[in-house]
Amino acid sequence: MTSSMEFLVNGSLRLALHTLAEGEGRPLLLLHGLGEQSPMSRPEWTSVWNGPVLALDFTGHGESDVPVSGGYTPEGLMSDVDAVLAERGPVTIVGRGFGAWVGLLVAGARTSHVHGVVLFDGSGAVGGGSQPPTPYVNVLPASGTTKPDPYALLELSRDPRPPDYALDYVRFILEDSEIENPIVVSARIRPEWLAAVASDIGVIELPLEQAIESFA
Repeated sequence: MTSSMEFLVNGSLRLALHTLAEGEGRPLLLLHGLGEQSPMSRPEWTSVWNGPVLALDFTGHGESDVPVSGGYTPEGLMSDVDAVLAERGPVTIVGRGFGAWVGLLVAGARTSHVHGVVLFDGSGAVGGGSQPPTPYVNVLPASGTTKPDPYALLELSRDPRPPDYALDYVRFILEDSEIENPIVVSARIRPEWLAAVASDIGVIELPLEQAIESFA
């Protein structure tokens, strides 16, 4: 199947939502890393998922709009995912890098609408706080281009990621989720926040495809 794209509205901005595969049932939502964009075709590692496969371009990335003057925060970009939940209902999330951080926050804030979250390696996983800015952020866009928004690369790569803040959202997920193991860590590179999440007694670790299959 050829992928398709639609625009969702988040305030004054348009967000690009890509349908990478059709299917029945709960969608799998892919959240990309910092400075990246959604894949243009279905990744092979999603083949174990029989339902729809969606991918969202965060604000300032891919085909989504760029705000006028920056002001990016992960909590602000949670509203991007909220727009998808409002349109498509409950989803399972696979987040890469920065997308894993946003995915964890959304899963904690919208437990009834997120049926499991997989945290995977990708750009922007480190953030700021007690760590230096991430070395995994892509270079600035070439001259004459506007995406990814340089403000997004600067602001989100320095976003503080205190482990105790991450664990607050882990608690929200574990207390309110109806499934047994709603958080799965598949990442090999683990900054402090992700190491704290992975070490929590209610979190399990699986390879990426097995993690996705556990929620299928």
